[in-house]
Amino acid sequence: MLSQENKIQLHEGWQLVRCQDVIDVRDGTHDTPKYVSEGIPLITSKNLTNGFIDFSDALFISEDDHQKIKKRSQVDEGDIIMPMIGTIGNPVIVKSKREFSVKNVALFKFNNNSISSKYFYYLLQSPVLEKIFLIDSRGVTQKFVSLQMLRDLQIPLPPIAEQKRIAAICAKADRLRRSRRYALELSDTYLRSVFLEMFGDPIENSKGWDIENLGEISQVQGGLQVTPRRDVLPIKAPYLRVANVYRNYLELGEIKQIGLTEDELVKVKLEKNDVLIIEGHGNTQEIGRCAVWNGSISPCVHQNHIIRVRADSKSINSLFLSHYINGSGGKKYFHGSSNTTSGLNTISTGIVKDCPIFLPPLPLQEKFAAIVQKSDRIRAQQREALRQAEHLFQTILHRAFRDNGL
Repeated sequence: MLSQENKIQLHEGWQLVRCQDVIDVRDGTHDTPKYVSEGIPLITSKNLTNGFIDFSDALFISEDDHQKIKKRSQVDEGDIIMPMIGTIGNPVIVKSKREFSVKNVALFKFNNNSISSKYFYYLLQSPVLEKIFLIDSRGVTQKFVSLQMLRDLQIPLPPIAEQKRIAAICAKADRLRRSRRYALELSDTYLRSVFLEMFGDPIENSKGWDIENLGEISQVQGGLQVTPRRDVLPIKAPYLRVANVYRNYLELGEIKQIGLTEDELVKVKLEKNDVLIIEGHGNTQEIGRCAVWNGSISPCVHQNHIIRVRADSKSINSLFLSHYINGSGGKKYFHGSSNTTSGLNTISTGIVKDCPIFLPPLPLQEKFAAIVQKSDRIRAQQREALRQAEHLFQTILHRAFRDNGL
């Protein structure tokens, strides 16, 4: 482990202490208990998101297995839990009295009056500790930190009054970004509700719409493999990556260039209203996420981790298709059809072609698309407001834990 003293700039009156000396640091079970249909939730890294515990897709274990884990890793209200595998440094303060067990998750318990749990919660999200986690985490396909590394972690500790002041300021910025994230989530919920009201449940097809495989009503095309040899090819064009494509929206702040031939440009050049589906992701829940290309960059191509679907406009509307694939029908199909390769869950062009899509009348699809377009203008403003709130939060964390304090 690199010397952390060289990474942390201490303010006057602050100390550098070993984490285990002020916090009881534990972790969850490393074993995989037998899962049951009903019982006690087993929380892992994938259930910790945006500062909350997501119980909705947690697996269950028996009461006996829970009691065995509890002897080592009892989780109480007010504790902090944090992923030790994958996305490290995404902590959650436990606010629920609900019983649950943890697996491959760090557990911080606070029995020492010299440290505030809320101060430590924001410290775990600070740039200085994120850098330490990045440097000291191990693993090729999935990063992880050990329990001993967390116990030996050197943390800056100001007087308790200063800790509370820092935590209070961070909490204000945190509430702002959470409120803006919630507003965006409400917009997503609104469009999902409109979709279900107009078309019914895609899984049940309760309205009895005709069903076609996607390959029958569209052209499906894979993208370019990104390799060093492309640097010498005669044509340079912007290309889209997985990082540019999210559920029903695009992030185009960073666009890279790729070398390609004239034939390749003709083959993979994007056209407005193409639907872009991501082929692979480490998170199964993100497999098949897609968005509609807006044509804002021309020419523009796509790499091989994005599958392009060019829909027959006489049969299906691209915005309707994108919301269908990102909804319950598409998620169920792609999650069930994906394969695991080199730590990534992947789908192929063949799987995309075989995806069943129900087909309401085109005028009804276009009516839904008009609602989406109006909503998207508002959602774009909400995403920008959220980005600004996230930037403010990160700036405050940086000032609190790295520069001259607040």
